[in-house]
Amino acid sequence: MYNSKIIGLGHYVPDNVVTNDDLSKFMETSDEWIQERTGIQERRWVKANSEDTTATMGVKAARIAIERAGISKDDIDFIVFATLSPDMYFPGPGVQVQHALDIKTVGAIDIRNQCSGFVYGISVADQYIKSGMYKNVLVIGSELHSHGLDKTTRGRGVTVIFGDGAGAAVLTREEDTTKGILSTHLHSQGEHAEELVLIAPGMGKRWVNDIIKDNDPNDESYFPYMNGQFVFKNAVVRFSEVIMEGLMKNNLQKEDIDMLIPHQANLRIAQFIQKKFGLSDDQVFNNIQKYGNTTAASIPIALTEAWEQGKVKEGDTVVLAAFGSGFTWGSVIIKW
Repeated sequence: MYNSKIIGLGHYVPDNVVTNDDLSKFMETSDEWIQERTGIQERRWVKANSEDTTATMGVKAARIAIERAGISKDDIDFIVFATLSPDMYFPGPGVQVQHALDIKTVGAIDIRNQCSGFVYGISVADQYIKSGMYKNVLVIGSELHSHGLDKTTRGRGVTVIFGDGAGAAVLTREEDTTKGILSTHLHSQGEHAEELVLIAPGMGKRWVNDIIKDNDPNDESYFPYMNGQFVFKNAVVRFSEVIMEGLMKNNLQKEDIDMLIPHQANLRIAQFIQKKFGLSDDQVFNNIQKYGNTTAASIPIALTEAWEQGKVKEGDTVVLAAFGSGFTWGSVIIKW
């Protein structure tokens, strides 16, 4: 059996910077209010009529990752695309990437695990490579939140948090089983599905025809809903559990972590976990201050930036961890 390892990373974010002060011009909020609750200072939002979409941003990040991997697009054997904001209800964006990159007719799978999407995607790619089925797998996390947010005071609790962007990784076969991805750990708890949810459009409660027919301006089912305090309380518990699960699986201690890259949901969650694990600022990478929560894109964007800045080096023990809607959560333990 093989291990898999990451050999190429890339990310892309829109040029349009939206600061907290910008938000205060069209909703009742302030820079102080947002930073106190989330740590976010600004985020990137795709402009109306821009060429950027979830798929095209993913393609831009993927091109960088493939080039850095030192391989050709024709060497890609499989595509995994994680998002909650596809360009179309169906098909998913994986096939759009295959077409846009002019990759041969390889398989493409779409992952719908929201904030945990990239961790789930890495796990899927890892299993394909471990089994010997594929050698090179492209994993993308990309989100375009800004077009679907309630940009009024009513929706500020959610809207101020989210940003747009994409990140990508190329994984390949590693014959040394002491290197690369050592293990992945995935969990879900569907009883809390509606604590962080976007109900419509969906085949269950609210489909497009119902929304159009009712034409109810007070219908909030097509905007994201989040029970913030409940999500926070669960997140800090599950983050800790799944990180420890990964460490124990590999006979590692908290002190062995060289770099923790958590999903960028809320700076306060990351700081809580950092304190609980006794990690220094140099052992945790956060960039939510610049980009907000980009859901499935947040970990690959952060991992790419950490690597670009020399904070992830060969031989390091790197931990990726995520928690989000579903609830779903997971971790990845890597020997870089």
